[in-house]
Amino acid sequence: MNIKLAHNDYGESRVRLLRVMHRGGLHEVKDLTVSTRFEGAFDAAHTAGDNRTILPADTIKNTVYVLARQYPAEAIEEFAFHLSEHFLTYNPQVSRVALQISERPWSRVTIGDKGHNSAFIASANEKRAAHIHATREKLVLESGIEDLLLLKTSGASFENFLRDPYTTLESRSQIIFSAALDANWSYEFPEPEMPFSTMWHGVRKTLVETFAARESKSPQHALYALGHAVLDNFEAIAEIRLALSENSCEPVNLKPFAMDNDNEVFAPASEPRATVSATLRRNPGPV
Repeated sequence: MNIKLAHNDYGESRVRLLRVMHRGGLHEVKDLTVSTRFEGAFDAAHTAGDNRTILPADTIKNTVYVLARQYPAEAIEEFAFHLSEHFLTYNPQVSRVALQISERPWSRVTIGDKGHNSAFIASANEKRAAHIHATREKLVLESGIEDLLLLKTSGASFENFLRDPYTTLESRSQIIFSAALDANWSYEFPEPEMPFSTMWHGVRKTLVETFAARESKSPQHALYALGHAVLDNFEAIAEIRLALSENSCEPVNLKPFAMDNDNEVFAPASEPRATVSATLRRNPGPV
């Protein structure tokens, strides 16, 4: 039987890293999770048990820690540049590096009107994300937000939808719109010197403000408006992928208790969830 190894890769996933930067008495923290994957000349490890081209996963983990000490990068995208460059420079057997970095944002505990020097608080499950795919010829970088929780109690509806014999949902001119949003965007020409953190905070602000301000006639309608607003406001972004997971939030029937419910009391449900995704790309225009 003629059998061929069609594809292989390996790496180290979910390396946890807490980096504390001491700036006098003021501390800054970076709470990261780093996953690395290599492609390259590793066939012999599979077919012949020859490990001479295999960099141990434990070494990959150690490299993450060492470079975190050497480069206390303010933006996770910068850290991704450093890691990919290191692995490609010192490992000729590696042809492609894929990195995924997520950051849990921590904000300072406020006492009175002053932020504490070394105490922090995190909110829900929201994370900042970066993905890099690098070879010696080409680099693709994405930034993103994971689990951005959004809720609006007005300005959202769902009407005039398709019906079939199994449809029981009522048309509603006013709904609770509660959703978790993932957004990932890529750049026209990514460079290590780009203001990634400034841009990330700007994109997040644009998403939140657009969600609040724009009327939503469906999750699809909302998603398109979010992506359009980001591309309108950030010329360096070439493409944005958005995925929305909607939490059902139905009005409670209080009639058995001789009470009305004018969109005031709702029962949130964590499952099942309606999911919608969309990719918006900047139109380069006529050549």
